[in-house]
Amino acid sequence: MILSIESSCDDSSIAVTDSKTKALLYHKKISQEAEHACYGGVVPELASRLHAVALPNILEETKPYFDTLKAVAVTNQPGLGVTLLEGIAMAKTLATLLKIPLIPVHHLKGHIYSLFIEKPTRFPMLVLLISGGHTMVLRVESFEKMEILATSMDDSVGESFDKTAKMMGLGYPGGPIIEALAKEGDENRFDLPVPLRNSKLIAFSLSGLKNAVRLEIEKLGGPEAMSEQDRRDLAASFQKAVKLHLLQKSKKIFKAEPIKDFAIVGGASANRYLRSAYETLCSEFGKTMHTAPLEYCSDNAAMIGRYAIDAYEKKQFVDPNTIDIVSTKKQTAGTML
Repeated sequence: MILSIESSCDDSSIAVTDSKTKALLYHKKISQEAEHACYGGVVPELASRLHAVALPNILEETKPYFDTLKAVAVTNQPGLGVTLLEGIAMAKTLATLLKIPLIPVHHLKGHIYSLFIEKPTRFPMLVLLISGGHTMVLRVESFEKMEILATSMDDSVGESFDKTAKMMGLGYPGGPIIEALAKEGDENRFDLPVPLRNSKLIAFSLSGLKNAVRLEIEKLGGPEAMSEQDRRDLAASFQKAVKLHLLQKSKKIFKAEPIKDFAIVGGASANRYLRSAYETLCSEFGKTMHTAPLEYCSDNAAMIGRYAIDAYEKKQFVDPNTIDIVSTKKQTAGTML
């Protein structure tokens, strides 16, 4: 059994996975969305304090598995430093007291492995990772070889949805709110720009689109003056522009990459509008599309545990006395994850 811990942002989660059968034996996640909603985004120090309460409470429920644990895995990068520390401290303590190996897990690799929870690993694969902190396309050839083909120059998809919702006077997290409003809106009412439409650059950029939304809100008299239909139409128009931007750059990658399996992972991959658009794109290019179950799109320990199964087989262990937060430079196209 492998016990895994996730605390990279505002979700406290622990899982227990059978390393031989890949069965998920225990999984629990406590979200902090309600506590952060009034601030319009995650407050790191508050998130850390909430992890300090939630993680021990969840761990208490896993004690029946302690005698059978063969390793403990924990997210150690990237994420919020103060929240990562909560999970790392717990993992180091468990590994030391139980005298079992410690496996550090890159959070983004965990998202890729959300595709394989209780399933066999399947590579090679092209992967679009869209979350609150990241937007990138990767060529994943194996456990050891994951190359970034394109990444965001500024805001991520998830971040742009959250900020757009905040500018419109809506709640947090913004992704589900924008998607729900967009279903009842006219996506052609506002002529929002598609980022990098005339650029040959294979990259993502959403800061300009976010600014265009701000200008439209000002034209309408501010968030307080907007009608419900204004919000629905602007949400739909924004979502359409994001879709067209992602598809335009993905098409260029699809044309150059012969790999037939394609997947969307990350919190924003739960957006059904974007999923549908990519299903059409995959059909056009003869690729097979894969997605993680909706409950495993956002941050969770189950995906960390699934990655840890393959890491355990390859003995990717670290000394509990040395593991810490690994600071990484800004990830750019061409670098290995």
